[in-house]
Amino acid sequence: MNGLDPLVGRLDALVGRLERLLPAPAPAPDWGALAFRWHRAGTHGWIEPIAHPHRLPLDDLLCMDAQKAEIVRNTRQFMAGRPANNVLLWGARGTGKSSLIKAVLDGFCDQGLRLIEVDRQDLCDLPQIADLVRHRPERFILFCDDLSFEADDASYKALKAILDGSLSAPPENLLIYASSNRRHLMPEFQRENLEARIVDGEIHHGETVEEKVSLSERFGLWLAFHPFSQAQYLQIVHHWLGRLGVPAATELEQAALQWGLRRGSRSGRAAWQFARDWAGRHDLPPAA
Repeated sequence: MNGLDPLVGRLDALVGRLERLLPAPAPAPDWGALAFRWHRAGTHGWIEPIAHPHRLPLDDLLCMDAQKAEIVRNTRQFMAGRPANNVLLWGARGTGKSSLIKAVLDGFCDQGLRLIEVDRQDLCDLPQIADLVRHRPERFILFCDDLSFEADDASYKALKAILDGSLSAPPENLLIYASSNRRHLMPEFQRENLEARIVDGEIHHGETVEEKVSLSERFGLWLAFHPFSQAQYLQIVHHWLGRLGVPAATELEQAALQWGLRRGSRSGRAAWQFARDWAGRHDLPPAA
């Protein structure tokens, strides 16, 4: 018996244990899906298909005609292989920013558009995602929902680099569409205005403000979303009730306004939630 055999056996066992501790290699993307999510586990990240993406027709989005026209135009240019811009959708909560991005996928998926959702904490993986899709025949939108950064959050630098600022050219088949409640994506404090100075009659912001503004400025297209008026809110309520097959009622609008008042918002989201609640209540049989 070779005296080294026991040592070799122990080394094989040790290697086997180490292999079990190491994370499994990232799976190859399944490009047959319409929408994906960037998934990270440990040191590995991969593009994970979404089995049942939220399909939302563009016609279901009301009271945002200007924003809808702009993002559709930009996406049409992108799908035609023409120059197009990354888009920042910013403004009041519940006004349809994320829904509009989802609706763009529904409107252009038959032409080869695909959506990849990326969480803010995974933005450092953007170069890896870009390399995965660079040579694909499809065209991709990276969807960053509810995007914002805290004052001490350095992950925004990865987003700045992929937007405009890295030596690596971004893929021609990739755009970033992000939604945020903040126009400049980072908190702004009153004390930062004290850094501003006047030069030859012009206001020059301090370095802190310039740093914060520089990120949102790298989005070529800004779309602003403002709170809905009462009439717009009720228009959206009637639209969703029609989609749910619920007939109009005399007390409906008053109930919808009270719903919005309790929620502190006459947003599109509140209108959709009221419509679901109203339809559910009125589809129930009378209590015995």
